[in-house]
Amino acid sequence: MEEIIKYIIKFLVGDHVPEDIAELIGYTSQEEDYTQYKLVIKPSEFFEDRIYGTLDSLPKLPLKLWEEIPILFGEPTEEMVEDTLVLHADIVAGTYFLISRYEETVRRDVRDAHRRFPGKESLPYRAGFIDRPIIEEWGAMLRRKLREMGVEANDPPCKINKVYLTHDVDQLAHYRNIRGMMGGILRGIRRPKEAKQAIKSYFGGLIFDPWYTFPYLFKLDTELHKKMGKEDCEMITFIRSHNSKRKEDKPIVNLAHPDYKQLIRYIKRKKIAIGLHTSYEAGCNPTLIAEEKKRLEKFTRLKINYSRSHFLNNREPEDFEYHISSGITDDFSMGYADIAGFRLGTCRKVRWINPVEKKLTNLRLHHLTIMDVTLSEKKYMFMNAHEAFQYCKRLINTVRNAHGEISFLWHNNSVEKNVNSYHRTLYKDVLKYLQKEL
Repeated sequence: MEEIIKYIIKFLVGDHVPEDIAELIGYTSQEEDYTQYKLVIKPSEFFEDRIYGTLDSLPKLPLKLWEEIPILFGEPTEEMVEDTLVLHADIVAGTYFLISRYEETVRRDVRDAHRRFPGKESLPYRAGFIDRPIIEEWGAMLRRKLREMGVEANDPPCKINKVYLTHDVDQLAHYRNIRGMMGGILRGIRRPKEAKQAIKSYFGGLIFDPWYTFPYLFKLDTELHKKMGKEDCEMITFIRSHNSKRKEDKPIVNLAHPDYKQLIRYIKRKKIAIGLHTSYEAGCNPTLIAEEKKRLEKFTRLKINYSRSHFLNNREPEDFEYHISSGITDDFSMGYADIAGFRLGTCRKVRWINPVEKKLTNLRLHHLTIMDVTLSEKKYMFMNAHEAFQYCKRLINTVRNAHGEISFLWHNNSVEKNVNSYHRTLYKDVLKYLQKEL
């Protein structure tokens, strides 16, 4: 646990602060050790063997407020013990709880129809801070307390640190196989335009398919990428490589098909990163991840380091061990399907902690801030266009104020032209707003 606690304290203080400042902060209940530190965070009972892993370890609602900031453990009080400031708010345990997905290991009986932990069951949602990166708020408070103690711990600049523009290829095209074309023709009995479109797509080529919107998406992405620079803005396309009998993994993916070859060539020509979109089946059986990664590497001739789960179907926290063993370095699955916000309580990338083994790993987790369908689907947030844009702006401003990273997921079929969906316009408006706020 010593390595984990050191990491969390440094994470709270922030990467922009010199490392030696984190050493001025202790995490101990032993008063005789207080004199070694400028500031001490007093541990709650969370990590005690009789508590950890039980329902008694879960925070009790309503949460206590520490100067208007909710805390998960401890008390919102502080005291001076000789020359050391002692905080009774256990923000170390709170950070651990959120970034490790600890709640999901204790409440394993709480899952949705896809066996995922629902966002609306999560503590951040139930406690009302799903749209706030609460760990960054704790960090800001911690730096303020250090400054009061005469330690130079400045806040980071109000600036978005990094933007990830990501797209999942769940279904490359609508009418590029016999079944899709015939369905379009049959529906064309009532909608003649669809029949013509289906025939044109099937016989004319991928670029005529209404779901092949990558040129549109990449054009918008590239405009922001050029303005921010490659260090501050990264474009990633996540591609599936595995077929299973599950309906959630349909349609069948054939990376040897000319359409997929065309897409991969196009992505590589645009110098866009490719990540593995692990299958729904791999969410059920994570031993498949290594095989899926090798298959994608074979067809792209690239080393694949990034991943995101199909359906965000990363079911159990410890399943990340299979990502690590397969060579994945960064995962971008950490968003809830049913609510947009900060699943891990932070808007910065964070090293994953295995909550079962209490082990700090080198796998970097990136929160998924906003997914298109989360905003619009009736079973999720069910927002209209105005509400969705306002919510996106609020999250962007929050990330900027916290000097964090923001990650978008827009699907190619959600920005189809001439459909009853606001996502084509919304994505354009969101990226325009981002450019103004840089």
